[in-house]
Amino acid sequence: MLKVPDGAVSDKEEDQMLEIQAVDLDAVEGQEFDSEQLSVMDKITERYKSKPGSLIPVLEEIQEAIGYLPKSIQKKVALGLGVPFSEVYGVVTFYSFFTMVPKGRHTVRCCLGTACYVRGGKKTLDRFSKILKVDPGGTTDDRRFSLETVRCLGACGLAPTMMIDNDTFRQVKTTEISDILEDYR
Repeated sequence: MLKVPDGAVSDKEEDQMLEIQAVDLDAVEGQEFDSEQLSVMDKITERYKSKPGSLIPVLEEIQEAIGYLPKSIQKKVALGLGVPFSEVYGVVTFYSFFTMVPKGRHTVRCCLGTACYVRGGKKTLDRFSKILKVDPGGTTDDRRFSLETVRCLGACGLAPTMMIDNDTFRQVKTTEISDILEDYR
């Protein structure tokens, strides 16, 4: 068997990479990314291509540009940087600031910490879920809102609390939720 020097790619590996690349490009093009977004992504990847340890900055910039990092985009990043897909996927799933699903323009965070929970935090969450027609962790079809749960917002004395983007709401009553959301529509 022929030994390939470290850093070199065998013909078989090169063929496999080209095959994967063709499949991945089809997968990316089949999603909702336009040519401008893909071009921006390619420029970001190219700018960092020869810089060791650049995976996180590349992923941050790409997520900023297109909004999220689905597997098809992660595969394209892996090919562009010449790193294994498993490394890219591992970073994306490890760090909480990366997301593999589209996020809404506004993020609703409902606190389910002990104080909020016993004072109606779960009812608040259920009401948001019903009004927005989305489960926690999801995004509305129009991408206006993402609904998340958090364990504590640090305002236990004002429970139940919730946030929309950077705005905190205290002692939230389920009857107020429609009015609160109206300011963000």
